[in-house]
Amino acid sequence: MDEATPLPPGGENAIGVTLGLIGDEWALLVLRHAHQGVRRYADWRARLPVSDSVLAARLALLTRMGLLRREAYQERPTRHEYRLTRMGREIWPILVSIWAWEHRWVAGRDASLPRMRHRACGEPMEPALTCAACGAPVRPRDVDSRLGPSGGDGRSVPTAGTRRRSASGTGAAAAGLFPETMALVGNRWSVMLLGAAFLGAHRFGEFERMMGAPPAMVADRLRTFVGLGVLAEEPSAERADWTSYRLTDKGRAFFPVVMTGIAWGQRWFRAPEGPALVSAHRGCGAAFEPRLACDRCGGVLAEADVVVGPPEPARR
Repeated sequence: MDEATPLPPGGENAIGVTLGLIGDEWALLVLRHAHQGVRRYADWRARLPVSDSVLAARLALLTRMGLLRREAYQERPTRHEYRLTRMGREIWPILVSIWAWEHRWVAGRDASLPRMRHRACGEPMEPALTCAACGAPVRPRDVDSRLGPSGGDGRSVPTAGTRRRSASGTGAAAAGLFPETMALVGNRWSVMLLGAAFLGAHRFGEFERMMGAPPAMVADRLRTFVGLGVLAEEPSAERADWTSYRLTDKGRAFFPVVMTGIAWGQRWFRAPEGPALVSAHRGCGAAFEPRLACDRCGGVLAEADVVVGPPEPARR
């Protein structure tokens, strides 16, 4: 698929569609293995602890959305394989950003996630978020974002209320599941709270207003994010009896996942009213387009530059 998919007016916008996809863990895992060369149903089935019905449904979903293309590779009997389209290939920045975040910030993930190496410099690397216009490294405070024409009225929230979350324990880690990523984007209220935090919400009332959620739900999501170490509680500078919630280093480090996801979504899904989010890089003043670079040599990354290998053997 080479052209953007038009979205119906007034409905779910590009961000909502994208978060609905990356908030579905099985879809992410299917895409991860597709980027590592898996094309056939039996090979996904051998690599993932997934039922036939779930795998078939995710392959059908990704094909319907345009990320995979179903092609016959054998006749008598006819057998099919699934190949990444251009749309599917261009999702790689989201995948490597998730791998890097889980590897660095989630306990035990270094033993189960694939290692990444930059082909040009040969070094193990992590992707660094930069501005495509000027090449400068970018952190959350370096980007000025505002809602675009299709960004209001809850349209950035996935229509599905809750999607699958990771199981716990060593089996989940060995299967390559994304436990903490799913805690942030696998639930509609979590998605809304994460967006509010990156848009500058600090107080309970700000989260409640921006999310449009019941107070009990806001409190529950805040407890979850604090428990994950993504938000930290601190006394409010305005009133001693108020609590402020601020993104931690771990929370800010999720920014590349958010911005590469939004950029991919707005490239491939178009609402007739216009973009859902408009961002500018404060450093150079240009419209912000995320680009990933090697944190070792600074070279701009393309998918072919990221060599993904097996996890390193456990140390004894």
